[in-house]
Amino acid sequence: MTRLVSRRFPSRAALDAALEQRLGQAISANGASAIMLSGGTTPLPAYRSLARNPLPHDDGLHVLFSDDRYVPSEADASNYHQARALLDALALPASSVARVRTELPLDEAAADYERQLAALLNSGVRIGLGLLGLGADGHAASLFGAADLERARGHLAIPVQRPDGMSAVSVTPELLAHVEDPLFVVAGGGKHDAIQALAAQDVKSTAWRAVQRCPRVQLWFA
Repeated sequence: MTRLVSRRFPSRAALDAALEQRLGQAISANGASAIMLSGGTTPLPAYRSLARNPLPHDDGLHVLFSDDRYVPSEADASNYHQARALLDALALPASSVARVRTELPLDEAAADYERQLAALLNSGVRIGLGLLGLGADGHAASLFGAADLERARGHLAIPVQRPDGMSAVSVTPELLAHVEDPLFVVAGGGKHDAIQALAAQDVKSTAWRAVQRCPRVQLWFA
């Protein structure tokens, strides 16, 4: 049974500071481990601050992404591009960063990302901290509803047609089940209902259904 722990912050600044500290701890952890980064605007202040003040890290550090839009890797809408300054500051080799290769056709990009994730898991690297956003519609990563969750069965990554007309590649509940510390980080207006549904463990919440195989989940919001 999944245990969900919620923490409300008094301000966006307090949330940003706590996320920077938690992400810094994950980066500095000893031993081979992986961190899953999310997209959106909420984690950007933490990424940028850590990029300006990079922390020492184990040579076995890996990074993966919860999802990415099917856009060129240098586009502003790319989650990989948004985190690029942090990745560059950490000076991680390309082999230590699992990313969606959007230069491939969409289905091939999803299959390629799934192979990267499988290789990471098979190597014995543990996925420690895993950041997740929460959409106003209750989506997590790029899983937007029951149809996406159903297609995700038996996969670590899938291609998705987003409601806004864009395509994406998303991790799945099966991948999230391997994340030791999944952490929803939520800020911004219009998300009150989605936060309440997740906190209440509402079975209609796509985000909640996505993490039901995780023993423990945290929800931080401001």
